[in-house]
Parts: sequence; structure tokens; C-alpha cells
Amino acid sequence: MDDGSEWPADKLAALRLGRRLVTEVPASGPGRRAFVDITPSRSRSDDRARDEGWVRGDAGRSFRLAHREYDHERLDGFDHDIGAALVASADATGEAELLAVITAWRLRPGDFAHPWRTDDPK
Repeated sequence: MDDGSEWPADKLAALRLGRRLVTEVPASGPGRRAFVDITPSRSRSDDRARDEGWVRGDAGRSFRLAHREYDHERLDGFDHDIGAALVASADATGEAELLAVITAWRLRPGDFAHPWRTDDPK
């Protein structure tokens, strides 16, 4: 039985390819919305690959996690950062530490989605 403690293959591949993932989490109160995003590290090798027209996979990436909260009325505009707050952030060196951080934050790998499938304004 899948308890959600392992990365779905497509999400793990996205992270290894340097793509950001997001999940919506409960906000602190009415009129607010909150999101946690995982941003994989990028290197000069990634930049070179991009310049050559391809995407470099890397199972050894590190990650930056950020839990941000926004005024729900500003999510759709260019000024979504007005009234936004960084609730928490963390760095994770490698996939095992990433899993430990999201578990400590009471999240599961399956909770995350590609940004375009969420309302995250970033």
C-alpha cells in the first residue's frame, strides 16, 4: 500500500531536472492562501545545457523550500507580493534530506504538483 512517503516518479524526475514543485497548505486565517514550494539548485552545468537546448538531470541536487502566505485577493495580479509573508524556509542537501524536511513540515511527496497546476502566484 502506498502511504505517500515516496516521490511519484514524475515528480522525482521533475526535481532531478531542476523543475520547481508546489503544494497549497492551510493559511493562517481567512483571506489568506499559503503555498510551499521546492526549488532545486541550479549550476553552471545546468546553464550550459540550457544554452545547448537540453535539460540536465541531476540526482544529487540540493533544494530550497519556502512556505509563503499571500493575500488571496492579490494572487491573480502582478502585485501578489504585497502583503505576502515568508512563513518558513529550509535548505535540503539531497533527496533524502528533502524528504526529511517535508515530512517534518507534515507534507508528503504526493502533495506536490507542477506550478502551473496550482494557484501559486510565483
